[in-house]
Amino acid sequence: MKMIHSVVLVAVPVSLGAFAIACFDYSSGGVLGAIPGAAGSSASPSPGSPTPSGGSSGVSSTAILPCDVLENAGLPCVSAHSTVRVVVRDYNGPLYQVQQPNGTTLDIRAVGGYADAAAQDAFCSGGCVIKVIYDQSSMGNDLTEAPPGSAKPTPGRPANAAGLPVTINGHSAYGILIRPGIGYRDVTPNGTAVIDQPQTIYMVSSQHDLINGCCFDYGNAETTANNDGNGTMEAVYLGMGVIWGTGVEGGPWVMADLENGLYPGWENGQDRNVSTATPLRYDFVTAVVVGDTADKNQGKGRFALYGGDATSGTLKQMYDGIRPEKPGYVPMRKQGSIILGIGGDNSNGGAGRFYEGVMANGAATKDTVDALQAAIVAASYGR
Repeated sequence: MKMIHSVVLVAVPVSLGAFAIACFDYSSGGVLGAIPGAAGSSASPSPGSPTPSGGSSGVSSTAILPCDVLENAGLPCVSAHSTVRVVVRDYNGPLYQVQQPNGTTLDIRAVGGYADAAAQDAFCSGGCVIKVIYDQSSMGNDLTEAPPGSAKPTPGRPANAAGLPVTINGHSAYGILIRPGIGYRDVTPNGTAVIDQPQTIYMVSSQHDLINGCCFDYGNAETTANNDGNGTMEAVYLGMGVIWGTGVEGGPWVMADLENGLYPGWENGQDRNVSTATPLRYDFVTAVVVGDTADKNQGKGRFALYGGDATSGTLKQMYDGIRPEKPGYVPMRKQGSIILGIGGDNSNGGAGRFYEGVMANGAATKDTVDALQAAIVAASYGR
């Protein structure tokens, strides 16, 4: 059989004012031509005195990382979280912090671009939880246990550090298994989109371990941890929609959590059975929300959703159109807090798998989303 290759060229900055070209082969998910060592933003570990695990990030100079793609498109990464791998060029800080039952902590760093799972295994023989998920961007937006909110007046619990083993490009690592009651948040964000500013959010998740409760989210939410009304959050969600919107063919679907609604789109004046929102039944899922501004679509605003297999192929555009025709969504009233595994009001009835996620300022084009997916595919989840 003759193979047809689809190739996208992506310019990635290698020094101030200089760019190199990387070629992505979508049929294999591989990089046909790669950049030399690239310079980019770096971040320092957050204040505190945890014991480091040693090692260095050591990302291969041929790797194209998600924030390479986004930042080259003029979309600066303002939060980047992963317990699995480095997603920001030249990040040399820890990926996450684990804590033993006695309170002793250890920062887990990356070796060769992937989490040092061996260091975790040695330290956590008696069990550990994930206390901190460090922000790899330069903004310092680290995630810790979610504080109390209007829907749950007690803090979120930390996740079991060994709850989600994964293989990625031949390396052993651990994702984050979110179960009801577990949740993380940053209520003092730096540099994230607020009010009606545009943003792009993605996460790598899975069809497995989802629970149809509110809400398995990653993204932008209220700094108050309360439900502050329609449009006060904008996060990427994967699941069945709880009591809100639905796609077709049974789910799970990628949706935008915009507060007081999970939206797979807006079709025929409502959010149910949106015909373009099809299921994402993959072991590893890429889910993307693009939030645009109120002036789009003749003043009706815009958001877009994309989803697909994080291990191969391109993403399907699930929706690109107006915002919900309800009060509060045009213009948006985002507050910029960052959440993982919970709703904006600290609702913690959802569940799912989280491997990596990024928030970037600005609305990504379809070409940028395609290049982002290629960078995720090249990471080789599950292999």
